[in-house]
Amino acid sequence: MNFSEVFKLSSHLCKFSPDGKYLASCVQYRLVVRDVNSLQILRLYTCLDQIQHVEWSADSLFILCAMYKRGLVQVWSLEQPEWHCKIDEGSAGLVASCWSPDGRHVLNTTEFHLRITVWSLCTKSVSYIKYPKACQRGISFSRDGRYLALAERRDCKDFVSIFVCSDWQLLRHFDTDTQDLAGIEWAPNGCVLAAWDTCLEYKVLLYSLDGRLLSAYCAYEWSLGVKAVAWSPSSQFLAVGSYDGKVRVLNHVTWKMLTEFGHPATVNDPRIVVYQEAEKSRRRALDRPAHPAPRAAESRYEVASVPVPLQTVKPAADRANPRIGVGVLAFSPDSSFLATRNDNVPNAVWIWDVQKLRLFVVLEQLSPVRAFQWDPQRPRLAICTGSSKVYLWSRAGCVSVQVPGEGDFQVLSLCWHLSGDSLALLSKDHFCLCFLESEEGPHLASGQLGDHT
Repeated sequence: MNFSEVFKLSSHLCKFSPDGKYLASCVQYRLVVRDVNSLQILRLYTCLDQIQHVEWSADSLFILCAMYKRGLVQVWSLEQPEWHCKIDEGSAGLVASCWSPDGRHVLNTTEFHLRITVWSLCTKSVSYIKYPKACQRGISFSRDGRYLALAERRDCKDFVSIFVCSDWQLLRHFDTDTQDLAGIEWAPNGCVLAAWDTCLEYKVLLYSLDGRLLSAYCAYEWSLGVKAVAWSPSSQFLAVGSYDGKVRVLNHVTWKMLTEFGHPATVNDPRIVVYQEAEKSRRRALDRPAHPAPRAAESRYEVASVPVPLQTVKPAADRANPRIGVGVLAFSPDSSFLATRNDNVPNAVWIWDVQKLRLFVVLEQLSPVRAFQWDPQRPRLAICTGSSKVYLWSRAGCVSVQVPGEGDFQVLSLCWHLSGDSLALLSKDHFCLCFLESEEGPHLASGQLGDHT
């Protein structure tokens, strides 16, 4: 495992291109495009203001930079550096911007969600979509790029409109049986659209492409409901994280609950391997004077013996968005594992075996888990906690790796390269790349534990 030098970064804006050849990063109002292998600068673009959002087109030929404060979007071409496009939304303002799947249209959402403006880079034509709903996940493109599903709010009711992306014509428009629609997402195969209600009412709805309601699921009533939703890459499972600290997995045949995964504060099952991060400095001899551990103290994983009590936090009952329930969940690329985080057990990542429908392993960190992401090519999970280390888990075991360099590089976010051979690690003002071996990473390096299957 090797690390690149550290580069400057602003606002965590660092993205690999979809074809895996380039890496874009932002430093205030500058956009830097590097070659992934050599990390040499290929292009340097200067925007009109500080960049707040950056996104590659699907074919990796264009890059979009949004400056929400100015209501501006600038588009740059990799093939023709002298060409560029500026989109000014003017007094309408700008709160969101994204590419269409063909990489030739830009969708801008105006302030107060009054409309979505579709700008064509080829014909310079403009289309408008009215009544977009202001919710967390109100836009969803099908994986094949043919359809756009849009959550709408009009006349105090929720609707979903499905558009054909080739000409932006309305294909279907239907109302949803929701109090306050919170989000929508296509299944990876593009056959089913999932929609879920506000956290105040537990409701998950499944719709076909033609707008037929296939199923409605409700786990319980009169309590906070859905917190997070994730499709498996195979489209066979829909995982629903709830405020009661459980994940319900729905199957694609009957849309009934296949199983329920709980997140107890204590792990009692002896079949479950619990890895606990421990500072190496704790292993000092008893007769040595104790000193405070340095900020970047080395750590390793130890296998804990059951029962294992996990560190929990008590949520504030008088505040909105309480830190309870399953707020993050993600399937591995082969749909064999599901990783979850229960927000009132913030230091733990739970990894479930989807094939056997049981808990497989628990990783408890010294600090709250900031983010985790699966390797796109194999079941290998990368985790960061805001410390100067990155953590990797696979069937072979897990490892804690110190990010080298001067100072304390605090890893706040991370993202995988398409190949799974490298990983971008992001701190507040910098980023670096971590290069891994192609076949499951480090071979029982320091801090790694062996096979537990």
